[in-house]
Amino acid sequence: MSEVVSIFVTVGVLAALLAFFLLLQMNRKVNNEGKPTGHKYDGIEELDNPLPAWWYWVFVASIIYGLGYLAYYPGLGNFAGLSGWTSVGQLEEDEQNADERYGPMFAKYMNTPIAELSTLPAANKMGQRIFASNCTVCHGATAKGGFGFPNLTDGEWIWGNDDEQLKSTILNGRMAVMPPWGEVLGDKGVAEVSEYVLQLAGRTDADPALAAEGEKHFGTYCAVCHGPQAKGQTMFGAPNLTNERWLYGNSRLNIQDTVRNGRSGQMPAFEQKLGPEKAHIVAAYVRSLQPGSAK
Repeated sequence: MSEVVSIFVTVGVLAALLAFFLLLQMNRKVNNEGKPTGHKYDGIEELDNPLPAWWYWVFVASIIYGLGYLAYYPGLGNFAGLSGWTSVGQLEEDEQNADERYGPMFAKYMNTPIAELSTLPAANKMGQRIFASNCTVCHGATAKGGFGFPNLTDGEWIWGNDDEQLKSTILNGRMAVMPPWGEVLGDKGVAEVSEYVLQLAGRTDADPALAAEGEKHFGTYCAVCHGPQAKGQTMFGAPNLTNERWLYGNSRLNIQDTVRNGRSGQMPAFEQKLGPEKAHIVAAYVRSLQPGSAK
């Protein structure tokens, strides 16, 4: 903090302690000890008596303790305190203790292949706790995702599902962008492409005539990312359009909105927060959630 603010805080804190002490002194003695003050509440009359000695000294002791605390710890502006304690130093000490305690375990798990690690109950419990602290805000407590956030339990992977791709997603994050096609296609073209996508997914409510026109647009504008068979391409993060496992809904209106306005999604990188060892454990936990995985 600035020097001005530091002085303001220091003077304010010390002045408050002094004011408390003076207030105690003013109430230690009375002028008419034992006589009524004229205040009555529910038949109870208040007498003009001083504070009990033990009460007074408890307050004095608390003020002395406060002064000692402020001298030992950094509580007076920029004064560092006699102990040299800082919250950053405490955090670094806690992290060091945690590394010493859990480091060997993390190293052991790091050297275990993800497929094998995903079958170990102890590793999965650890991975679940890390997942709960860092991933559930988007993917949900059950990892089933939500609107705009992928389901991690269904085996559908936009960015690939081998172990290295999974770890890369956790460590480096992902950025997916689908451009808007509303201005290019117009409302009629958006409707036609949407019907074709419904047809690709096997929907019986798709309009065949509109879908036929939409297929032409798809080959021109969409196949470069989603592939000619609309099965998606991991290099672009383009989803498979033939199975209705779609992040932004599978209704006709949802699809039209996606085609017209595009989509933009980002998963943050967790390399700095988790590091390779914890990311390895989380990857194994996510792998354990897949259909057919040995639990």
